[in-house]
Amino acid sequence: MAEAEEQETESLEESTDESEEEESEEEPKLKYERLSNGVTEILQKDAASCMTVHDKFLALGTHYGKVYLLDVQGNITQKFDVSPVKINQISLDESGEHMGVCSEDGKVQVFGLYSGEEFHETFDCPIKIIAVHPHFVRSSCKQFVTGGKKLLLFERSWMSRWKSSVLHEGEGNIRSVKWRGHLIAWANNMGVKIFDITSKQRITNVPRDDISLRPDMYPCSLCWKDSVTLIIGWGTSVKICSVKERHASEMRDLPSRYVEIVSQFETEFYISGLAPLCDQLVVLSYVKEVSEKTEREYCARPRLDIIQPLSETCEEISSDALTVRGFQENECRDYHLEYSEGESLFYIVSPRDVVVAKERDQDDHIDWLLEKKKYEEALMAAEISQKNIKRHKILDIGLAYINHLVEKGEYDIAARKCQKILGKNAALWEYEVYKFKEIGQLKAISPYLPRGDPVLKPLIYEMILHEFLESDYEGFATLIREWPGDLYNNSVIVQAVRDHLKRDSQNRTLLKTLAELYTYDKNYGNALEIYLTLRHKDVFQLIHKHNLFSSIKDKIVLLMDFDSEKAVDMLLDNEDKISIKKVVEELEDRPELQHVYLHKLFKRDHHKGQRYHEKQISLYAEYDRPNLLPFLRDSTHCPLEKALEICQQRNFVEETVYLLSRMGNSRSALKMIMEELHDVDKAIEFAKEQDDGELWEDLILYSIDKPPFITGLLNNIGTHVDPILLIHRIKEGMEIPNLRDSLVKILQDYNLQILLREGCKKILVADSLSLLKKMHRTQMKGVLVDEENICESCLSPILPSDAAKPFSVLVFHCRHMFHKECLPGPSTNPPAQFCGICSAKHRGPGSAILEMKK
Repeated sequence: MAEAEEQETESLEESTDESEEEESEEEPKLKYERLSNGVTEILQKDAASCMTVHDKFLALGTHYGKVYLLDVQGNITQKFDVSPVKINQISLDESGEHMGVCSEDGKVQVFGLYSGEEFHETFDCPIKIIAVHPHFVRSSCKQFVTGGKKLLLFERSWMSRWKSSVLHEGEGNIRSVKWRGHLIAWANNMGVKIFDITSKQRITNVPRDDISLRPDMYPCSLCWKDSVTLIIGWGTSVKICSVKERHASEMRDLPSRYVEIVSQFETEFYISGLAPLCDQLVVLSYVKEVSEKTEREYCARPRLDIIQPLSETCEEISSDALTVRGFQENECRDYHLEYSEGESLFYIVSPRDVVVAKERDQDDHIDWLLEKKKYEEALMAAEISQKNIKRHKILDIGLAYINHLVEKGEYDIAARKCQKILGKNAALWEYEVYKFKEIGQLKAISPYLPRGDPVLKPLIYEMILHEFLESDYEGFATLIREWPGDLYNNSVIVQAVRDHLKRDSQNRTLLKTLAELYTYDKNYGNALEIYLTLRHKDVFQLIHKHNLFSSIKDKIVLLMDFDSEKAVDMLLDNEDKISIKKVVEELEDRPELQHVYLHKLFKRDHHKGQRYHEKQISLYAEYDRPNLLPFLRDSTHCPLEKALEICQQRNFVEETVYLLSRMGNSRSALKMIMEELHDVDKAIEFAKEQDDGELWEDLILYSIDKPPFITGLLNNIGTHVDPILLIHRIKEGMEIPNLRDSLVKILQDYNLQILLREGCKKILVADSLSLLKKMHRTQMKGVLVDEENICESCLSPILPSDAAKPFSVLVFHCRHMFHKECLPGPSTNPPAQFCGICSAKHRGPGSAILEMKK
């Protein structure tokens, strides 16, 4: 009955854990594997009681008193028969050269693994703990502690003798001890103490929280995170203690150090072991649960949790339930957590099993992502860490991702991913194309096929083109447009398109595509013919790109009908290939197109098409009258008589007026403006342009009996003709609109002219006076005369070499100098007033400004 209940409990527990794993989508932080090889062999006959870890090897103690040294794979390297009973604890120094062992029968051994030094002692009570000095290899650090009912410190003294001293006793059995640097931490039934081996002082006592728990069943777990941080786990409580230096002013009779609890919190389960992981904690927990069916308490699988300590609580990072052998029979004291400081390796020790937990690497992360079918994240992780991954290949992950997408029916995404995953591997590309063909999804992969590096077999591209040709003309045309023509056999595709055109000869998409195929094949004539038939915009690009001007000489009308603007620009840009004469001849039967061409030609160059200017008069008159007058004004090769005849026939008044004025018949032009247009403003404007008094006289005579014309003249002629001439001719009694306003404007214009004249006169007088003063100041200045100056007449130095000799010199304002006796003509008094040189050159007279005598 009991066995059945136990089996039921096991199955319930296992199913519960399986369901939790299925629902969990959070990636575990650690991975686990059993320590096998020699360990498996040992635990088949014996049970593990304790274990300690060094960076280079492991030491495992058993219930039958054996100590095994193991490598990291679990292989046995050495074996020691220490005692017939349970090994309670093993301790190693940091060098891994010395080991301490204690057992249930009171035996204590400390010996060198590679030397002959050894300590043996048997006590009369079980020794639960032992810890050797971390630097035991040094001669000055030959120390270790043991604990049973009391904590003893053994030190090797002079003559290699060992002496012992009691560090603590009287509070029950010593259950746990950890030595780090100069600090020893141990736990007894009452709490945790820390002893400073240097000062020989006990510096703290951390009392136990839950005194209801039996200390032998729920032992304390101690762990040094660093040389000053101690982590205590006892029952469900965790405390993080920091050893700090006491300030000199606070010393008095107190120890030089004290302990501060920096974090304290409760956990859900009983603690069996602790280990640091960066700023987090790894906690091994003993779990008891109650069966829902039998309501009996049973031992569940132990848990290994990673938690983030906070000041008064903690945050769970991850939690894993461990399936260790015989977990149903284990107690809290049967589990131990050991760790390697050099690597993030954690050893979960139980009587029948040793499980190694290690941080998951990038390969493990990718394994988990693939298991959860998160292929895209797995691919990204592999690309980021491609130098660090060992078991995975980016290509394999990518191919699995493509297969996954295809299975889900996401063909477009799968095809797009092929570009990144397959890269330049032509063989894989071809393999994937055939896979897409098998599932009828060639269209999906077509946009992503490589077109340069690499290039696939022509058959691959042709297969896809045939697929589109059978079902999607537009898609087929797109591929032909996007794919280079050398990817496939062009003649094969041309023949296939022709076959389809036999069934649908007017299909514009197929015709356009065929033209593009002809272009790829350099069959430009056929391509041009199709483009012109379709009136396709690419016809001009084709002509330019492949210099097909010789092929379009007889197709100019078609091009003009299609797009006259582009056609004319192209023809004018390439006059050397298609002459103006040829174009005009081709357009002879289409005068409207001929006009478009000649008009654009005239705009570019007024002289190139001069031989056609006479023809253009009729073309402008027929198709583009607004541009006729500008043409007549700009053209210097247009026959005026012919133009006048055409304009008079068509009664084009403005053009006729311009031609009459240009031919010198201004009076007839003015008469036409007044009689035909009846526009006094235009007539006045015309008279102003011609600036001819007789025209103004004709305009006044014509307007004298027309009051509106008189008003217009009064308003506009004030600055060109004396208004009195007009006013005197107005008949008395004639009613003139707005006469008052017109007269006021005339007076205002007259006043304005008077003001302008007076202003100009003032400016002129002021400028004249200013210049006169400036000239006077200039003429009043002295002129330097020295031996370097010469007489402009005799060309000898102006000053005599003998300074005592009398001399007379004339200096003009133009800076010319003369000896007085060198001046032409008889000597006069006063002397000559003008410089003969400047007067001769018409540079204006120079006045004599200085006469020097001595």
